[in-house]
Amino acid sequence: MRTEQLTPHGFKRLRGAGARLTRGPRTLKMRGLWMLLALVAAAKAEKLFIGDEVLRVNLQSEEQIQLLQNLETEQEGELDFWLHPVSTELPVDLRVPRSSLSSVKEYLLAHGIPFTVMIQNLQELLDEEKAEMDQNQMRELSSRSFNFGAYHRLETIYSWMDTLVSQHPNLITKEEIGRSYENRPMYVLKFSTGGFKRPAIWIDTGIHAREWVSQATGVWTANKIASDYGSDASLTSLLDTMDIYMLLLTNPDGYAYTHSNNRMWRKTRSMASGSSCRGVDPNRNWDAGFGGPGASRNPCSDSYHGPSAHSEVEVKNVVNLIKNHGNFKSFISVHAYSQLLMYPYGYSCIDVPHQPELDAVGRAAVQKLTSLYGTRYKVGSICKIIYQASGGSIDWSYNLGIKYSYAFELRDTGRYGFILPANQIIPTATETWLALKHIMEYVRDHPY
Repeated sequence: MRTEQLTPHGFKRLRGAGARLTRGPRTLKMRGLWMLLALVAAAKAEKLFIGDEVLRVNLQSEEQIQLLQNLETEQEGELDFWLHPVSTELPVDLRVPRSSLSSVKEYLLAHGIPFTVMIQNLQELLDEEKAEMDQNQMRELSSRSFNFGAYHRLETIYSWMDTLVSQHPNLITKEEIGRSYENRPMYVLKFSTGGFKRPAIWIDTGIHAREWVSQATGVWTANKIASDYGSDASLTSLLDTMDIYMLLLTNPDGYAYTHSNNRMWRKTRSMASGSSCRGVDPNRNWDAGFGGPGASRNPCSDSYHGPSAHSEVEVKNVVNLIKNHGNFKSFISVHAYSQLLMYPYGYSCIDVPHQPELDAVGRAAVQKLTSLYGTRYKVGSICKIIYQASGGSIDWSYNLGIKYSYAFELRDTGRYGFILPANQIIPTATETWLALKHIMEYVRDHPY
């Protein structure tokens, strides 16, 4: 990583291995490439992030927390906080547009707030990601196979779901639970061996569009469940008595938009009355402390809670299914990043009645996860281990009576953030499966 300081004359000086102090032929060549990319992207209306940096800020006092919170409020909709300023124990990651870099760094330096540069030029990572996706797509077309270690577009995932159902017709059905704001179908994969409204487990991935490793983990997990039924005695026992519902693309419009227009898009794509800004944070839109701390009333904010609880059709579709079914025993939502396993509440820091049990189950699940590659996770309530966040899905499901409500924040802890390399998909999914399986087995063995 590199550090940055002001010289006595006020000019910025970079120090560290990542710093480039000269403009050689390679630098000029890259600049020409970026200009070409800008022209191509402009024609496609694609948002570019050339020169954008992701800073990691390490807060050292309550005063610094307040200073950064002030900056977040003042620059809401301009700065992209990947991790928010809430305590001195957690770092803050924020993407700073190239046009704001100078002022933001000067603000941090003026107040003695230390920071490092985690990602020097975000567009370089995005270009690498897209090139790898294009290469994978060509390989898949020629081999007629699906690569679980790659990121895929929405249409490819939907097509693969049809293939999975056709391969396991006695175990899996694909059910449309409604349409998105832009009229895309929302499909649930139902794993069932028969029966009507049996005890069920809910798993959703991709509620935040840009968290691609979540959707990819969901795809791998669905295939794992299908493949292991009949050979894994524990999973077979579970599916002989319970159903599993998986919603792989919880925010289909947002996910499609991350591929076509803006890789950093987080929200839905609904229109906001009286604002030119679009979208609602679908994990601030649930009827659980709606509109409280950790959610924004600004339609341009990435944490905008929307005009009312369940205003987003994507959220309403899930609410309707869960309520109409009436027999879900566990609700698990998979996000990225930070390596956390969390339980309610997010909108309040009070302990829920089942806190000791939820904590114990979570810690046992994380032990299983860590046993594979040594990946470390923290366990606790949302409010206490990450930040206060109102209107979240697992708070809603818990208040509905679904005791075993959990949210994962997958890899990593900030080196790549939302741009986790595709070569980490399968390791992430494989270790997460061990935790998911433990939770599901516990739910099976502890009916209520």
